[in-house]
Amino acid sequence: MLLSVTAESRPTMNDVARAAGVSLKTVSRVVNGETTVAPDLAARVHAAVDSLNYRPHIGASMLRRNDRRTRTIGVLLEDVGNPFSAALHRAIEDESRPRGVQVLTASVDEDPQRERDLAAAFTERHADGLIIAPSGPDQSYLRSFPDIPVVLVDRPGTGFAADTVLATNVSGSRDAVRHLVSHGHRRIAYLGDHDRVATARERHRGYLAALGAAGLVPHAARRLRHPSYAESATLALFDRGAPPTALFTSQNLITIGAVRALRRLGLQRRVALVGFDDFLLADLLDPAVTVVAQDPARMGRTAARALFDRIYGAEGAAREMPPREFWIPTRLIPRGSGEIPA
Repeated sequence: MLLSVTAESRPTMNDVARAAGVSLKTVSRVVNGETTVAPDLAARVHAAVDSLNYRPHIGASMLRRNDRRTRTIGVLLEDVGNPFSAALHRAIEDESRPRGVQVLTASVDEDPQRERDLAAAFTERHADGLIIAPSGPDQSYLRSFPDIPVVLVDRPGTGFAADTVLATNVSGSRDAVRHLVSHGHRRIAYLGDHDRVATARERHRGYLAALGAAGLVPHAARRLRHPSYAESATLALFDRGAPPTALFTSQNLITIGAVRALRRLGLQRRVALVGFDDFLLADLLDPAVTVVAQDPARMGRTAARALFDRIYGAEGAAREMPPREFWIPTRLIPRGSGEIPA
């Protein structure tokens, strides 16, 4: 029979042991995620934990463990509300859950100081490792946390060597522009993110390389951080002589703004568009939006596995491995908007 404790006291591991009729050591092993406990005993412990609403003390648990781990990791992403970041986050969670690891996530919002503050906050809370999508121009501050493994995702870091998971941004952008050129387009405008964002610089570089190879002149509108800015910039492109016949947009929010502008102008079936990054319902628009799709789920899985390699590597050997780069290929998905001829 399960026991109870008074409302004024916080249940302890001893209370759980008495309620479940098992030893304190058995409770400790179950609570700490060990898999060597007999299933019937583990079920009794879990039932007692639920009945008593027991919550382990993370700091005390860490001190009791030989490895001093908290079984938490910190994940810093640009904006967890963005579909790309959300897919990254979910993949990291899916890799973490079977290991009994909890994921603490925060949005950096392209704020370098916030990136540094959040990294410090998660480190102070004894996270076992960090996965960071860098926003600032310098990640050397991470040297202040020498004992915590770090994996960088989506963007490379500066001033700090770490495992890094990247998409093939340059070649993906080249593929997009070559696709438009193959459909007869010679005036191809680029709508891009802020220059300080590494992925934006790489995608612009791919755009310039493809135009240069085709002997075409670039025309770019950059530093667009919101769909409304992209919409205004697109409208401005068509309020002048010799407007573009095609658009290449460098990320999903910019693509959404460009689509809105083309629809306002009634040009959605006359001006071709290829966007970098897929987005929800892109295939249901008319015309459906051709995209260069990243694989954020694969990027998230790869980043999580790389981090766990560093955390759980045998006898610390994994932490001494040289930094690795993991390249996740992009894929051009023709849907209609990118196939409109000049």
